[in-house]
Amino acid sequence: MLTENTRSQTSLSGIQVSGKRLGVLIGGSGLIGGTLAYYFKTRTAGKIDIRAPSSKKLSIRNVDDIKAYLTQVRPDFVINTAIAAIDSDAHLAFEVNYLGSVNLARACCALGIPYIHFSSAVTLPNGENLVEDDHLPLAPGLTHYAKSKLMTERTLRYMRQNQGLDFTIVRLAVVYGEHDHKIQGFHRLLFSIADESMPFMITRKGVRHSYTNANKIPYFVHHALDNREEFSGETYHFVDKEPVELADLILTIRSYLEQKRPRELYVPYPVIRSGKFFLQWLAGVLNWFGISVRLPPELMFLENFYKSQTLSSEKLRHSSFIDPFPEETVYTALPKLVVYYLTRWGHLNLITTFNDEFIGDFELEEDFVNSPGELLDSIHADSVSPFPELQQGKKD
Repeated sequence: MLTENTRSQTSLSGIQVSGKRLGVLIGGSGLIGGTLAYYFKTRTAGKIDIRAPSSKKLSIRNVDDIKAYLTQVRPDFVINTAIAAIDSDAHLAFEVNYLGSVNLARACCALGIPYIHFSSAVTLPNGENLVEDDHLPLAPGLTHYAKSKLMTERTLRYMRQNQGLDFTIVRLAVVYGEHDHKIQGFHRLLFSIADESMPFMITRKGVRHSYTNANKIPYFVHHALDNREEFSGETYHFVDKEPVELADLILTIRSYLEQKRPRELYVPYPVIRSGKFFLQWLAGVLNWFGISVRLPPELMFLENFYKSQTLSSEKLRHSSFIDPFPEETVYTALPKLVVYYLTRWGHLNLITTFNDEFIGDFELEEDFVNSPGELLDSIHADSVSPFPELQQGKKD
């Protein structure tokens, strides 16, 4: 379907028509969304433009927002990476993760454009070598996050069968990558080790999980958009080829940081579960005294530290997609991840142990701390004149 603000679109036959496409990205402020936005901004200039509206401009909790924005923009495709916080209540999880995702799909179906939806391994059971057709049974006992993501997957497939929705579901496992502004998932593990707040091994030997490289995701999305005949109506596990043993990863991070903790003493899950219940009880008691305590949302997945879940990447590897960085894994990415996050956490005063090593010297620090008045005077004297190149550009 050609629109007034685009000159081309990839057809379902996979034939590329010359011209420029326009896409809408939902959730552009998160790790996945931000990585996608940066990719399309820097690598597809002149071919694909991306709009990444904030939630103030387009709230997927409001169906009128969705209809009005997409009617105005008339995109050639929509990518949805938005999720509510994993520990959100039932109301927010349903409205953002399920209803918002489905209403986006309804809009895409009406416009006749592809819909790329990001899902999660939380929809899968524990086990080894899980394939795309595997999924948990939809049951009341699931977390709100898992329930809403699983419902969305089912509804998208239903819409494919009954309304011809052109979708691709991308299931992710444990995601790692730079520029995540929240401490969550894999980065929560890295933070706990760097902060020495994990005294012992909170897992058992042999437990393995699949990992997802955030930097590779945009290449797959771009390829899937260019080859709709192959990828339309399909679900793919976007994970590294080889799963990783959690205990080995923890010890590797510890070694890289030259830390002494966690010690290689494996704490049984019943002990950890008792500690979790105690912390939840203590947080409730403190709330009685007006002290608000928010425990890490990852505590709801504590049991997964003791059970393997590995996703098969065979379907992805047998597709036409070619891995842009086939040798890159969570192990090879560790050096740059450690430098990036320890620098960031150091600047935020979340971790001070590695400040000198990773943040480096701040040459004006002494003046800024001890003589701010003199520093301000020197800046006023030397460094507040208008930029001459911008003045010249204005004249030109």
